[in-house]
Amino acid sequence: MEQPPVDWDAAAKVAGRLAPPGPRADRAELEDLVGQLRDVAGPAAEHIAGSTGLRPSDGRAPGDVSRVLVVDRPGWARANTQMFAVMAEPLTAVVGEHRSSAASRLAAATQVGGVLALLAGKVLGQFDPFTAADDGRGRLLLVAPNILHLERTLGVEPADFRLWVALHEQTHALQFAHAPFLAAHLRERSASLLNDFTEERRNELVSSVGNIVRGGSVIDVLTDEQRAVFEQVGAVMALLEGHADVAMDEVGPSVVPSVKAIRRKFEAKRDQGASAGGAPRVLRRLLGLDTKLAQYRDGAAFVRAVRTDVGQDDFNAVWASSENLPTATEIADPPSWVRRVHG
Repeated sequence: MEQPPVDWDAAAKVAGRLAPPGPRADRAELEDLVGQLRDVAGPAAEHIAGSTGLRPSDGRAPGDVSRVLVVDRPGWARANTQMFAVMAEPLTAVVGEHRSSAASRLAAATQVGGVLALLAGKVLGQFDPFTAADDGRGRLLLVAPNILHLERTLGVEPADFRLWVALHEQTHALQFAHAPFLAAHLRERSASLLNDFTEERRNELVSSVGNIVRGGSVIDVLTDEQRAVFEQVGAVMALLEGHADVAMDEVGPSVVPSVKAIRRKFEAKRDQGASAGGAPRVLRRLLGLDTKLAQYRDGAAFVRAVRTDVGQDDFNAVWASSENLPTATEIADPPSWVRRVHG
């Protein structure tokens, strides 16, 4: 049986050991935090469905599109190694007869685990459509210690902030539930990045797994054809993230009373991190966080521009098929998407 180039179980253990501890809180506060995060997830999906017009294609209720998991930092890292294992299945086939040694698999696990440990203290939430349960629902991860830390840092209303985070992640859950082709499309695009590696370059690919997890630096080992696919995936991610950013705010103050204050403080914190110099700036580049920030902002600008031009119903044509997804050029030039899709 072929072995994956990364020992994913070992990567999860490394990340769990290295992840920084969360903020201090007493048992009652932690229980309240976990309970509230679980409680707001279902209503958040209903609010997003009403605001965006997205409904699950299989007829289920919006609040039933995801399995909600409130996790700590090691739990988030472990869930991501499981997701990466699913996403990297084509990589195992590519490696093929050039099986990785136990030592190389462990080395890759150490590298990936170290990166996940760094990210584990930064991520508020995540929707994972790739490790779906038998009922087809993806996993919605809410990272309790990070939410608690940031709401304290920003000085925002905890109940509002927790719902606001859930709104963003449930937007992603509804995107994939409304457009079920999305998960397969992203998996296929990711697999195509791996399929044309020649035998001579397979070792280079295996050694770059940690860089793939970090993001951005994978470009160094891509052909021109693969770079085009990488840009396609980036455009889709910009759409998904930008749309979620717009949706979480547009639910409005009737649901999240302090939404404007939260967004203002959150953006100031983002900008502070993006402008940091020295080691923090290098770290952001290594982890792909600058690219992620650009995806949020470019995607949100695309969503707002298209909806202003043609309205929400015609914007939602973007979810109709993979052919309607925007290209990287169209993310930067929203009218070009409108012309192509709507004539």
